[in-house]
Amino acid sequence: MDPIDLPNSPAKLPKLFSPTAIVAAVVTAMSIFVLGLLIWKAVEARTMALAQGERDIRNLTHSLAEHASHSVQAIDVAMNAMVDLLKYQKPRVDRFNAALRKTADALPQIREIGVIDPDGNRIYSSAAELPAHNNADRSYFIGHRDSPDATLHISEPLQSRLTGHPTIVLSRRVTREDGSFGGVLFATIESSYFDNFYQAFEFGPYAGITLLRLDGIVLAHWPAGKWNKEVSAAFKAQIEQDRAGYTKTTSPFDGRVKYLGFERASQYPIVVTVALPEAQVLAAWHEDLRNDLLVAVILMGSVILFAILLGKEFAKRTKVARMLREREARYRLLADNIADVVILLDRNGRFLFVSQSVETILGRKPNDLIGKSCFEFVHPDHLTDVARATSELTNWTTTKTVEFKTFRADGSEVWVEINFKLAGIAEDHQAIEVVGVLRDVTERRKMEDELNALNIRLSELATTDGLTALANRRSFDSALPREFRDREQISLIMLDIDHFKGFNDAQGHQAGDECLKRVARVIADATINTTALAARYGGEEFAIILPGIGEQDALKVAEAMRLTVRSLAIANPPARRGVISISLGIASRSAATADESDLLGQADLALYEAKRSGRDRTVLASSLAGGNHSAGRKQYA
Repeated sequence: MDPIDLPNSPAKLPKLFSPTAIVAAVVTAMSIFVLGLLIWKAVEARTMALAQGERDIRNLTHSLAEHASHSVQAIDVAMNAMVDLLKYQKPRVDRFNAALRKTADALPQIREIGVIDPDGNRIYSSAAELPAHNNADRSYFIGHRDSPDATLHISEPLQSRLTGHPTIVLSRRVTREDGSFGGVLFATIESSYFDNFYQAFEFGPYAGITLLRLDGIVLAHWPAGKWNKEVSAAFKAQIEQDRAGYTKTTSPFDGRVKYLGFERASQYPIVVTVALPEAQVLAAWHEDLRNDLLVAVILMGSVILFAILLGKEFAKRTKVARMLREREARYRLLADNIADVVILLDRNGRFLFVSQSVETILGRKPNDLIGKSCFEFVHPDHLTDVARATSELTNWTTTKTVEFKTFRADGSEVWVEINFKLAGIAEDHQAIEVVGVLRDVTERRKMEDELNALNIRLSELATTDGLTALANRRSFDSALPREFRDREQISLIMLDIDHFKGFNDAQGHQAGDECLKRVARVIADATINTTALAARYGGEEFAIILPGIGEQDALKVAEAMRLTVRSLAIANPPARRGVISISLGIASRSAATADESDLLGQADLALYEAKRSGRDRTVLASSLAGGNHSAGRKQYA
């Protein structure tokens, strides 16, 4: 090719910026970007880690407070009946001792339960032998003797005269029928009961769990095991004022700064605190930060290396660009037509030339195709696509690509891709023929189809709950604001499986999962072929968005689901009817509904009113006069 036919190159481009300045600017910009991204991510991640730590500590504190309350309540209930019996009768020693032993065996937290007469001597006991110790000097005995208060008393930790171990005494006054002092009914809980329970959580070395009375007396502290120690007056005032809280404080046990959550038991004057050092709360964040720093160092190293290479390449840029332009002009025809099969067609689409590789792809001899129309070998479904592509070849610079199915010699079908363009004489660019490059893309199409199917499946998994096959929480959170915005009329049903925790604990997690799936099928059947969206909201709780549905129609849907679930007859002894049931709350949009969060809050409040009022029922939010939604959730969940 004559050099004069090559595209003209400018003698020299204006040098606006030096290569060194360009490289320095790129390195500076990328360094600022990486550093800014690292700082932003670190700050956001730390905030999230602290928030997650607070949620974890509050949840654990609540669970431990409930555990302590239930441990005391079980004993209190048993003692209540015994106090009433001792008021009017004097049971036989052997029979009443047997009853005490049975109670102690049924409640593992009890070390001993017994009765002390007005002189401080034991007259009944669950112990194998009646202890001879006199307890008239104990503070709890003196308190009951001098006060007619019949409520349960929780003592400070005492050294047991029976076992020698630190012990908490739960006691109630025995009042005779004439109102005089008849002794004390007591039950003891050894400190090891709480130690063994708390140590199962396996916290770090500086974490702490404390059980204390409302007056600040420490009943148990893990892992230090320090007893008879009072907390500060400020903290004592705080737990007397607030039922639950979260703060950053200095531990009175080891002097370390910690994040501390506390919650008062619902029925007794006892408080549980959980304290975690900041290093433990932020441990995962520190690890992520170290990893991010390592990635940043590697990335910046890569940027610097890239800058060095870029600087070297700038020096060669003009020379390489010229060489590429020359090679492109010289070898364009060859590069455009290298492929599996090369074909040459006349303007009517008849084969003039076919390369030998057609035999491998289509199992046909090249000579068998010469003179035949290429359209004879195009699948009927794709004739229109191929014809349209050929008709769009309007000049010699236009290249067209089309995929279609064709036939092998044995009659089987195969997917091919062809790139074709007009070809002519270089001097006058007169287009006289069509040159094409054809390749087998059957495997590629198969992989694309598989990839599309996989993408569809992944999309479904991203929006579907894996256990129940309903929409997941993320789908619900996305759909509710959209539907609330687009619908003037919309209802929301929140439902919860009654006594599910007891069912799950008694029957096992597999039975619990099966129960969730059966209830989910009822919900799915009730909303099938409708615009409703049914989602698993969390745990055993579900939510249903009903676009365009009013309150009364939503009530019909809810009642149908409730009765259908009950008809499943899934045995659940703790339930009122002995079978699995559901409670439902319904909220419908009205002029007073502020936003979708308000609608969700109304449905949630109606749900927990349904649970509070006996479960296995549906409550409309419009029927409620008001109330504390968060309190309802805590009490009846």
